[in-house]
Amino acid sequence: MEQDNKICPVGGRTQNKIIKTYASDMERVIEDDTGGGLIKKIIHGEEEHEKEKMASSPESKKNKFFMFIGIVLLGIGLTTLSYLLSAKEAPTVSVERQFVPLIFNDKSVFVEIKDFTKDQIVQTILNATNTALVKQGGVQGIYPTYDKKMAGLRQFVSLIKGNFIPGSDIFVSENFLMGVVNSESKPVSADASAGKDFFILLKVRSNVDVFDSLRAWEKKMFSDLHGFFGVALSPETKYLLIKEFQNGVVENKNARLLFDKENKIVMMYILADDTSVIITNTENATHEIMLRLASSQVEK
Repeated sequence: MEQDNKICPVGGRTQNKIIKTYASDMERVIEDDTGGGLIKKIIHGEEEHEKEKMASSPESKKNKFFMFIGIVLLGIGLTTLSYLLSAKEAPTVSVERQFVPLIFNDKSVFVEIKDFTKDQIVQTILNATNTALVKQGGVQGIYPTYDKKMAGLRQFVSLIKGNFIPGSDIFVSENFLMGVVNSESKPVSADASAGKDFFILLKVRSNVDVFDSLRAWEKKMFSDLHGFFGVALSPETKYLLIKEFQNGVVENKNARLLFDKENKIVMMYILADDTSVIITNTENATHEIMLRLASSQVEK
């Protein structure tokens, strides 16, 4: 190698000598086993890199398949979104109100009132009252239903064209109770109305919230509810339509009472407790409902 690296004085011959020496060195490197292995590794690495590029390329079959699936799913998503946005009203599932008795009932009956007039509703409730069979002091709950679902207070008031304006659900609950109390000393018969005291029980947030609404209803309360108590309008009873309620105390509770000419109670409402209002026409019914209200509060 020392002879090869010597520089000849002649310029042209020196350059040719260097080129030949580099070429011969490269030849020996390529012919060497170790050098040949390195070159092969480099070539193999380049080939593997090209394969990876091809695999990740959109042109590969696998990527084409995934691209196709992605486009299909995107199309389905856009179609679904377009349908939901164009729908006028989203489908809803009605949830039936849970039946929770306000007090313990010895018996309960459900009466359908859909498509009934006010007179038909009154007669249906009156029939359920007159045919009630309960023990002494027993209570039969009467629940109106509309299309096989429990009718709420506001719906019921609307159906009988009533004049009570209960306000929001916060003040007066939709859950209310109509029923009959057996005030006789023995079980009443199915064909007798004596001893069957009708009542309506309302649940409120507080009596203070609804007292003004009840006072406003007094002018139309008898007109709205007289039929449920079995009192027919006649020349002899028409004066009750304009007769005023009076302050009173029933079962040691504040009440407003409507008396007839003979000073008998025709209708009254009692502020039974902070959240309960009883509408009835007898003290016996008031007493029994108040006992059951107190019992239900103790159980809770």
